[in-house]
Amino acid sequence: MKRNPNKHNRATVHDSTWAVHGGNNIDKGTGALRTPLIMANSYLLPEDPSAMDWSSVDRGLVYTRNAGANQVALENKLAAMEGAEEAAAFATGVAALHGVFFSLLKSGDHVVVSNVTYEAVYRLFGELLPEKYGIEATFVDADDLDAVRAAVRPTTKLIHAETIANPTTKVANVAALAGIAQDTGVLLTIDATFTPAPFYRPLEDGADLVIHSLTKYINGHGDAMGGVVVGRSELVQHIKHEAVVDAGGVISPFNAWMIMRGSVTLPLRLKQQFSGAEKVAAVLASEPRIAYVLYPGLPSHPQHELATKQFGGRGYGGVLAFAVEGDSDTQNRFVKNLQVITSAVSLGHDETLIVHVGPGARLGSESYPASFNKYGHLRLSIGLEDAEDLIDDILNALDATFGQQ
Repeated sequence: MKRNPNKHNRATVHDSTWAVHGGNNIDKGTGALRTPLIMANSYLLPEDPSAMDWSSVDRGLVYTRNAGANQVALENKLAAMEGAEEAAAFATGVAALHGVFFSLLKSGDHVVVSNVTYEAVYRLFGELLPEKYGIEATFVDADDLDAVRAAVRPTTKLIHAETIANPTTKVANVAALAGIAQDTGVLLTIDATFTPAPFYRPLEDGADLVIHSLTKYINGHGDAMGGVVVGRSELVQHIKHEAVVDAGGVISPFNAWMIMRGSVTLPLRLKQQFSGAEKVAAVLASEPRIAYVLYPGLPSHPQHELATKQFGGRGYGGVLAFAVEGDSDTQNRFVKNLQVITSAVSLGHDETLIVHVGPGARLGSESYPASFNKYGHLRLSIGLEDAEDLIDDILNALDATFGQQ
């Protein structure tokens, strides 16, 4: 009989082993080796349910808006992968981010936010939360630690940043930000979508909560959506009660099952994607028809040394920002001439994706680099293809683009 791998703690096995076995339970009814997809929205009640707390998230499986079997399996796996006490899975990454802010903040509170952040977060703190709930936000350069510290007020409740910022690839010094948060008595929330475990674990550097869009690397196949918050039980339980149960942000059983399946290959995929990104970035950096390239693995990147230290030499992520020499029409011609790389949003998929954003766009930032303001940018998320094929595709597209002029 196969041993139940959940007898193991993640600390007793390697990450690749946990990626395969973590959170999985052999089905008692059929003997199936994988936790089956359970589409039920209700579960059998105890003999006397009269005194039950119907909004509870810790009374076992009752109603799938509170918790479902596939959701719980995924949460157990991701919490252990991050070295966290608990996880809360949501329908999307944005739902997870909103769930954190909705649950932990109230009218009159203040937050300090990186001035380069995901578009939805920028809109939440720049418009929606201030207008609707009177929550104030100060956007600061997360790389300027003195500015971060100076922005903290008596009413500040949390600092929020991204490990690698979308889309500029700016790297946040998580340990330093955690030191400021601890000194000032506020929480540090980190969006680590670009750097999932086992690559990097912000909790180990002092973050209080870590958020991922499961849609990206953890699922990895572009066919399911979800989000997760991991951290201490007291914080995650509070978020579960308010944002999952009472606001209904729960992930569906099918998406939880799909992401559970996709996560099995996460360690292998990250190695391939990050290795490919380094090779592609090196070629782009040496190509005269490229106006600029931003990738933490390049020595020219402003936070290259920080990235090397913080990520322990395990890689620098799988996303690059760059532009070809020329205007927006030139960028569009270049993208159109690509044959292997796909023009589409999102990142962390098995296929390499590229998206062109013009110089006038402000997607989640009030402080883009000068190169972004001049050229716009192409966000390139490296997939699982052979790096040589991606490089050939880029060079051929450059030849076609500049041959058309």
